[in-house]
Amino acid sequence: MTETPGQHATRESYDAMAADYEEYVRGDLDAKPLDRAMLAAFAATVRSAGGGRVADIGCGTGRIAAHLTTLGLDVLGIDLSPGMLERARTAYPDLPFQEGSMTDLDLGDGVLGGVVAWYSLIHIEPGHVPGVLARFHRVLAPGGHLLLAFQVGDEPLRLTEAFGRTVALDFHRWSPDRLAALLTEAGFAVEARLLREAHPTERTPQAFLLARKPART
Repeated sequence: MTETPGQHATRESYDAMAADYEEYVRGDLDAKPLDRAMLAAFAATVRSAGGGRVADIGCGTGRIAAHLTTLGLDVLGIDLSPGMLERARTAYPDLPFQEGSMTDLDLGDGVLGGVVAWYSLIHIEPGHVPGVLARFHRVLAPGGHLLLAFQVGDEPLRLTEAFGRTVALDFHRWSPDRLAALLTEAGFAVEARLLREAHPTERTPQAFLLARKPART
């Protein structure tokens, strides 16, 4: 598995705090109607484009994958952290989960109808993001859709402590315009963007980009 320099630390950090993180995000979507709206729009576009399996890449404890199944999608969860995947498999035993990295996706070309990176691309160093977007493009079928969720900002955040545990996590924030430009360079057509203000538990505004791999002509 090819890893970026920070991925080993990211895996160890999420392994260490998997139980606490699962509790922290439980029910998180309930208070975020705009986030749910973007997930619903993604599900509707995937279904209208012909469906197909969706990969939730960086799925963590599996809550977004599970939510997407309630919206009629066939979802595979992929995550770097064995600890997070253990929680996901326990919570959602009927869903498939596998260990993997967005920098080295073990998926065939054009096999997916959709890809979701819900606050997971933020752990990739900016210089490696174009390569990750190219991999997302490769595994999507023509007409497939990609949904990104991320924090907005110019400066990264480094966490060295979370839930009373020592961690080493970098959160790379993005301008929606800058990330949209990278999507265009990777061959995607950006179809929608949502920018919302921070909730009380969030440090920055949050953004969502919905993009499509153009169908063959």
